[in-house]
Amino acid sequence: MLPLDFILFLQIIIFLFITPGTPRIVIISYSMNYGVRNCIWTALGDVTANFIQATLVIFVIGSFFSDHPLFLNTFKWVGIIYLCYLAFDIYKSRPTNVNSKNFSSKGFISFFKDGFLVAGTSPKAWMFFPFIFPQFIDFSGNYIVQFFILISTYMLLDFMSLVGYAVLASKLISWIKTNPRLINSISACVLIIIAIIIALTQHY
Repeated sequence: MLPLDFILFLQIIIFLFITPGTPRIVIISYSMNYGVRNCIWTALGDVTANFIQATLVIFVIGSFFSDHPLFLNTFKWVGIIYLCYLAFDIYKSRPTNVNSKNFSSKGFISFFKDGFLVAGTSPKAWMFFPFIFPQFIDFSGNYIVQFFILISTYMLLDFMSLVGYAVLASKLISWIKTNPRLINSISACVLIIIAIIIALTQHY
C-alpha cells in the first residue's frame, strides 16, 4: 500500500535534497578536507538522525511540537551553536590531496556524530517531520507500512544526494589547490550566515 500522494512526496524531498542546505555545505567541506570515504559516515549520521526524528513524530510525540514551541526553540539554539562550532572547525582545517591515504585524524565516530548533530538539531527537519511528513500517511490504513516506505525513500535519496555532493566536491579539489583556504572560508561563512538567518527568522 503506497502512502498518500507518493509522487508529490518524491518531488518535495528531491527538491529539498538538491538545494544546498546545511548538511550539504558540511559534506562539501568534509569531502575536500577529509575525502569522500569519510563523508559516507557523515551521511549515515544525517539519515540516522532523520530516521529517529520521523519515528518520534509518528509513533511517540505526535503533535507535541505544535503544543510546545519552547522545545523547538531549544533545538533551534542548540543547532545555531553547533553550526558556529562547525564553521570554526571547517575554517581552520586544510584541504588534502584526495588521492592521499591519510585524510584526517578524525575518527569515523566523529564524522558520524557531526552528520547526526547537524540533522538532529536542524529546525527545518523538526518542522518537516511533524508538519509535512504525516500529511502523506493514511492513518486509517496500515500506517506502519506507509511510514517505512516514506522514511526508507527519504533516507535513501538523502544519502545518495549527500554522497553525490561529496563526489562532486572531490572533483573540484584540483581547482582550489592554488588557494586552499578558499572553499573553507566560503563554507564557514555560509554556515555562519545560515545560523544568523535561523536565529533571526525562525520563531516558534
